[in-house]
Amino acid sequence: MPKIFHRTLLTGLLFALLAALAPATYAQTQDDNILPVTEAYKLSADAGTPGTLKLHWTIAPDYYLYRGRMKFTAGPGVTLGEAQLPPGEKHDDPYLGPVETYHHGVDAGLPYTVAPGTTRLQLSVQYQGCHEVEPKICYPPHTEHLDLPLPASAATGTTPPAGGNSALAAALLQAGGAASLPLPPEQAFRLTALAQDSQHLLLRWTMPKDYYVYRDHIALRLKDAEGLKLAAPAWPTGGVVHQDAQLGAVTVYFGNLELPVAVEGDIAERRQLTLEASFLGCQDGGVCYPLITRDMTVDLQSGTAASGVTVPGAPAAAGAGAAAKAAPPAETLPGGPIQTSLFAALLLALGGGLVLNLMPCVLPVLSIKAVGLLESGENPARRRRHALAYTAGVLTSFVALGLAILALRSAGHALGWGTQLQQPLLVAALACVIFALGLSMSGVVQFGASLGNAGAALANRGGVVGDFFTGVLAVVVASPCTAPFMGSALAYAFAAPAFSALLVFFMLGVGLALPFLAVAFVPALARWLPRPGRWMETLKQVLAFPMYLTAAWLAWVLANQRGADAVGLLLVAMVLLALALWWFERSRGRGPLHHTLTALLALAALAPLYLLAQVPATAKTLATRDGTVPYSAAKLAELRAANTPVFVDMTADWCITCKANEHTVLDGAAFRATLERTGAIYMKGDWTNEDPAITTFLQQYHSPGVPLYVVFPKGGGEGRQLPTVLTSSLVTRALEEAAR
Repeated sequence: MPKIFHRTLLTGLLFALLAALAPATYAQTQDDNILPVTEAYKLSADAGTPGTLKLHWTIAPDYYLYRGRMKFTAGPGVTLGEAQLPPGEKHDDPYLGPVETYHHGVDAGLPYTVAPGTTRLQLSVQYQGCHEVEPKICYPPHTEHLDLPLPASAATGTTPPAGGNSALAAALLQAGGAASLPLPPEQAFRLTALAQDSQHLLLRWTMPKDYYVYRDHIALRLKDAEGLKLAAPAWPTGGVVHQDAQLGAVTVYFGNLELPVAVEGDIAERRQLTLEASFLGCQDGGVCYPLITRDMTVDLQSGTAASGVTVPGAPAAAGAGAAAKAAPPAETLPGGPIQTSLFAALLLALGGGLVLNLMPCVLPVLSIKAVGLLESGENPARRRRHALAYTAGVLTSFVALGLAILALRSAGHALGWGTQLQQPLLVAALACVIFALGLSMSGVVQFGASLGNAGAALANRGGVVGDFFTGVLAVVVASPCTAPFMGSALAYAFAAPAFSALLVFFMLGVGLALPFLAVAFVPALARWLPRPGRWMETLKQVLAFPMYLTAAWLAWVLANQRGADAVGLLLVAMVLLALALWWFERSRGRGPLHHTLTALLALAALAPLYLLAQVPATAKTLATRDGTVPYSAAKLAELRAANTPVFVDMTADWCITCKANEHTVLDGAAFRATLERTGAIYMKGDWTNEDPAITTFLQQYHSPGVPLYVVFPKGGGEGRQLPTVLTSSLVTRALEEAAR
């Protein structure tokens, strides 16, 4: 057997060993003096309080638990709220950076709701800790599965009954008692609106005993009323200060609430107004409902009362934690692009898809397609095959993405543009794919007869299949970008009926593929293409470097999601992948033993990715330099109550458009000077990882994803939503108007 084979086999085994040992911090062999994990951290649970599970860890001496490594997963029929954990001791971990830890013991409260018929509280509790004296070791994440009997009052279920049980629920409610089944929201919160005169409206909430609404989470806006707006509501006396487990001290109204609201602007000859009201409400001692939205058409002349009609798609009741996060941060909700017509949305989608070709996240993959067209030379049939197969991949991917969004929407889940990059494993896999593309274009490995058909795995195959999967890859890498025109089109698609939504996604694909279709089918454009020649090999190799830069950017995103350990595993995976591709190229035409080694090296490259999926999320804190405030609905409400203008920036590390806006506008001295001059606060929300509070804010503004920029004026009223691509003059003008 050749010596080169022995050396290569030894190298492969060495890299596989490095991959297995990469997370050594969490997999050290236990010393005889080290306690088993369940003795170092003794977990006990108390489910005696309906709606709240009490957890306690007894921590042995010289051991500690990480606050940020606690994770709770619900079992069947159980919905968990946000865990209530006390602050920990601040500690600078050599691997994780700033963390909070617990010594000796810690108590936690975990709110929950259960579906009707659920009799047991089942959930999984994951935690991780370390031994802090010699021998210093850290345990791997440990999971305990709890299966506890529910108290009698909780076992009845906390989800409002279906319409067929509403009469029973009402009877139980009238009988009194905290254990009464909650009413459907239409019966629990009856809302009407009438016109006292043409400029003054009166809203009236009528609620049964023990039901209430939150004062600071009532949001009102006029629909289709250009030139008109609502003044700040005249809050009546009679509100009760209520200690809420999630929001702290809040003002609520029980029983009845009559709320006068003035209309500002020229009513002229209007006979009616359409009013949208959103609010949060709860059953005292029972459940809290998610954000409820009602539409009412008010006759300005007759003075008759209009009943609220629930906006389609409003969710059912949920736990108090979910309700707290669903709270709108301001008195009014914005008008939104959801009013866009289908025809306008299709035109915007076509334009957005075209502009997407110029965005930096898509350009590296488009270079592959460009090389393919150049290689076609003067063969029109070959150019058309390239373009049609690529277009088929693009359109299929966009339609598949649309179907996934519709399926998740019908199941009650939320999905935004680019949210797949909130999954670290997908970020790592995409980095490996882009890295493999770069190696292919650099000549390390050849897939198929044409390097222009290079792509990951299937995309690297020649012919129609390679072109198709290059189109698929173009859509995958396009998701971190939001081009101009795309925001309105996507907002329409995320809320439109199924067929209309799919048409919008289809048109986005047409826009993305249109330049290549034009070159392939319009001879005059094709004549502009340079003739193929030896210079193309140099071009291919030069275009490999944008691929490497893209892979480096994805590694940076991964570092912000899972820290240095995850990046180390990704680098090991890339090295093993490079080794597998190099050996694949050298073993062409050789025996099956060489191919077996190629397969083993490829499998070894997957091992670090498997380990990477087990790395827990890192606690990430937004930089607070120059007075930047991390986003929270409560803080935003506090600033608005103090008549402070606020610039809200929803961003993510994987959002290329966000980073471009930060580099050109938001990180500049001119923006900071404008903030200081206007007295505005810069509030920033990070959506790099999943964050339900930010998702709720995006949904309130009908935004399909990030970036989202909203400027709130100091006098109250609606926040102004800015375009996804910012300019200094636009931001300055918006802040100056908000400060007036």
